[in-house]
Amino acid sequence: MYVMLKMKLFIMEKYVLNIIFYFNTILSNSMNFRNFPLLKNLSRLCFFILIQLFILTSCEEFFEPDQDLVIEENDMFRDWSEYRSAEMGLYALQQNLVEQILILGELRGDLLKITENATPDLVEVHNFTISKENKYASPFGFYELIAACNNLGQQIKRDHPEVLDKNAPITNYDRLYGEVVCMRAWAFFNAVRIYGEIPYVHESLTSVEEIEIYVNSPAEYIDTIDIIFVSDGYYNDTIYNKQVKLEKKFLNQAAIIDTLTYILENEIKAVGVNHSINNGDQSWGVTVWNEYAKLALLGQMYLFDGNYTKAMSNFNPILFNYTSETNDIRYGLDNKFAWGNWSNIFTDIDSYKHILTIWFGKSYFQTHNLQRMFSSVLPNEYMIKPTTSCILNWESQFNYTRINIDYNEPDSTKIIAPGVPGDFNRGYGVSYGYFRKGYSNMIGADTVQGILFYKMLGNEKNVQLFMDGVDTVVHKYSIGKDEFAHDANFIIYRAGGIHLYASEIYALWEFNHGGIIRPETNTSLNILNNGSYNNDADQLGVRGRVGFGRGYSAVQINNIIYIHDPHTFEILGYYNYTGNLAAKQKYLINKIMDERARELAFEGERFYDLMRIAKRRNDPSYLADKVAAKFDGPEREVMRNKLMNEENWYVPYFKDMK
Repeated sequence: MYVMLKMKLFIMEKYVLNIIFYFNTILSNSMNFRNFPLLKNLSRLCFFILIQLFILTSCEEFFEPDQDLVIEENDMFRDWSEYRSAEMGLYALQQNLVEQILILGELRGDLLKITENATPDLVEVHNFTISKENKYASPFGFYELIAACNNLGQQIKRDHPEVLDKNAPITNYDRLYGEVVCMRAWAFFNAVRIYGEIPYVHESLTSVEEIEIYVNSPAEYIDTIDIIFVSDGYYNDTIYNKQVKLEKKFLNQAAIIDTLTYILENEIKAVGVNHSINNGDQSWGVTVWNEYAKLALLGQMYLFDGNYTKAMSNFNPILFNYTSETNDIRYGLDNKFAWGNWSNIFTDIDSYKHILTIWFGKSYFQTHNLQRMFSSVLPNEYMIKPTTSCILNWESQFNYTRINIDYNEPDSTKIIAPGVPGDFNRGYGVSYGYFRKGYSNMIGADTVQGILFYKMLGNEKNVQLFMDGVDTVVHKYSIGKDEFAHDANFIIYRAGGIHLYASEIYALWEFNHGGIIRPETNTSLNILNNGSYNNDADQLGVRGRVGFGRGYSAVQINNIIYIHDPHTFEILGYYNYTGNLAAKQKYLINKIMDERARELAFEGERFYDLMRIAKRRNDPSYLADKVAAKFDGPEREVMRNKLMNEENWYVPYFKDMK
């Protein structure tokens, strides 16, 4: 009976997809093809209607052929449009994970803290006391996406077994299958970073209910059907309508990466359907999984696994991409988004800088809660704000500095002119802003620049007068939007992040230089500062494109490295790293992590950046000290002690299920 019920529900699910397709076809006649966000709501409506019919009739009656409700197997997914609709449904599920990914990836880090308006769930995340009932703790969203990927992947393999034949010509079915496999791998990778160890979900489990039963089962789970796909078609496959034992295994990050990288590198022929051919919208290329997004995911996983050679083999096609038909280099750090144009990365979708972006649109009823949680402008709720150390990352940057350096007598080095404080291209007015309570307009950048000069001069009185009644606000998801928008796009991968990953790798990756084994620290610095790593004069570097890539503003790793006051730029002391390559290397990684905070704040990766470095160094204090610093009084030491135990870095949802 369970086998019959499972197959009938499978048929009913395909019927729901057909209904969605017809809704989608009607809507597309009057709207841009980006109507796919409506699929989520339509699918729920259709599924609800069908469930009611299912409840009010017996199984036999509901699936009687003369009711015209049965979809024969040959009629399922009759044409490409129905596959396209199912594809869009996956992206709706990926949208649902955005809030959870950002909150767990940022609020547990050192750049965000809660306000008095925070919900109990946010308080738990911030304090590392996450209960199983906390909505951010639930793996349900990951299950939902993985189940949908399993389902569509099985359907593609069934109806188009040629996707398994590497010698067959590449079609859109291969590209769609690649999207499904990439999205599934991305869901697994994010989940294992959150939970530490996760049960690996077999591809035959195609519903959330099955996955939940499997996760909560003992060591073995009994499935009811096994389909073996072969290249000559579904009807020559072997189908066993019998019990199949699936061994439940909890895999850690290393095992998940090993499993997923193999699948991504060996089981897909192409990634990314080119929808722009039909609708003329080039941004489609980066709002679906594509070849470069696959490379970014592979490179990211290999970096977290410590395999720098494999990581760079995947990042290199992104770093050295000269396929552009214009003077701008795709995924390069050139003038296109330099200086004040840096903020444009977040106001639109651009195939030159975005590798993979989750699209939202208020007009299509697709929104999220990020602006609601961040903004202090009513009716938003201002639950989370940047930490002091977060703001200092931008406000402690000085440009146009003049300094008389004496490396032979370091104590004789003098500041001639401290220069101009503040990274106003990426910081104030872009990543964060100051708002007076009760006002909807951000305080002007010129005013804030004046406050930084007051800090530089030590005029604390004026600084305190200015900050009285001021909210410090995350602005990255409100740029160019009114207080009701709630639909900023969420970037998964973009050029700046990949360049910083590459800079990190070159700081660690050892090469043989004439018999001397050492890392490519100069290449690391060039990627970070000025973009000269590939001999392209148009490349500006991560810091260079916002004005901090040359002279004393650039990151340097000389034998003598000076320590400056973050507000006045006064020299407080110096490090003497003469003959100490390991110390220089560690210092450079610290500076790269600081740059990741400036470049990528609030984009969901900060906590995992801290985890990666702490694990690599076998030094939990790296993470513990940074995160604990945002707590006050005795609470700071309590939090530091807690985070010195790596087990407390993970959400303990599966703790009692192993």
